[in-house]
Amino acid sequence: MMIMGKRSMHVLLPMAMLLAGVSLGAQAPGKTKPGPAAPAPPAKKVDLPTPPPNYEYAPEGRRDPFISLLNRGNAGKDTGAATARRAEGVPGMLTGELTVRGIVQTRGVWVAMVAGPDGKVYTVRAGDRLADGVIRMVNATTVVILQEVNDPLSLEKQREVRKFLRGGEEVK
Repeated sequence: MMIMGKRSMHVLLPMAMLLAGVSLGAQAPGKTKPGPAAPAPPAKKVDLPTPPPNYEYAPEGRRDPFISLLNRGNAGKDTGAATARRAEGVPGMLTGELTVRGIVQTRGVWVAMVAGPDGKVYTVRAGDRLADGVIRMVNATTVVILQEVNDPLSLEKQREVRKFLRGGEEVK
């Protein structure tokens, strides 16, 4: 008889069981597999209560959960006025719509050339207003914009956005 180590026994025993056709989780002979489950009885249709015809939602200081926070609740409501139009040129542009195309220094003041969503190029300098902020600073490589945050859930009301001449953006 050959002497084997414990390690080789752990390997040979399962292999021998597989060769013999024995599995550790096999069912006893004579027991059959259960068939498909019987279909569940159809659920009863329950009539939900209907509110009275004069029912009206009273928020009492709470926001209406069915009005989108993104649209500020104006979706689907007619305010009577035509849709708000933005101003022409730079004062009507949003911070996210600006792309820096070039920066030049003229008479000791840095001036940036920015492209808007309409494809036109405009010149801006520090102090110029945008639809959602103001140009805070222009230097040789960067345009810094102080953007007003209109998110009701945000704790900060302003943030600094840096738009680089070579592309890219940084938000602080």
